[in-house]
Amino acid sequence: MADRYNPAERQLLLAIARASIDHGLKSGTALLPDLGGLPEKFCEPGASFVTLETHGQLRGCIGRLEASRPLATDIAANAYAAAFEDPRFPPLQERETPNLELHLSILSPAQPMRFRDQNDLIAQLRPGIDGLILEEGYHRGTFLPSVWDSLPSPGEFLRHLKRKAGLAPDYWSDSLRVFRYVTESFS
Repeated sequence: MADRYNPAERQLLLAIARASIDHGLKSGTALLPDLGGLPEKFCEPGASFVTLETHGQLRGCIGRLEASRPLATDIAANAYAAAFEDPRFPPLQERETPNLELHLSILSPAQPMRFRDQNDLIAQLRPGIDGLILEEGYHRGTFLPSVWDSLPSPGEFLRHLKRKAGLAPDYWSDSLRVFRYVTESFS
C-alpha cells in the first residue's frame, strides 16, 4: 500500500488516537472527533487498528476490518477500545500513559484469495506485506502484517491464524475462505 498519509497527517491521526485515550481517562467515553477542519481523507470511510504497547509489550489492540465510518472516528473509537475494552487487559490507568506507545494501521479493502489447497495458499502469502482474514463457518480471525515480525514462516503464520480463529492448527477444508489486505502503519 503506497503511503497515503504524509508525516503531518500521520501525526494528526496519532494525536486523535491519543486524545481519545485521554478523553477516556477523564470521561469514560471515546472522543468523537469534530470532522470539520480535518483533511477530507480523514472523513472518508476507513478501517484501522490501534495497537498500544508499554515497554515493548502489547497493552491492547482493537480494530475493524471493514470501512464503515469516517477514518478519524474509527481511529478515535479503536484507540479508546484498545485502552479500555480489550478483554485481554485491564482498563488503562493514567499512571501508564507516560510509557504508552501508539501504533496505527490503516487497512486497504480486503481481497479474496483463490487457492487450490493449503500449499497453494502458503505459496501465495507475502511475508511482511499481507494481513490475512481467515473464515470457516462462524470461525474468524485476522493477523495484521506486523505479526510477520514474530511469525516469519508462511506455514507457521497460517497455523497460528487458524488457532486464533478457533480452529486446529492443521485444520483444512475446501470451504475455508481467506482474504488478503495491506496496511499503512506508523507510530
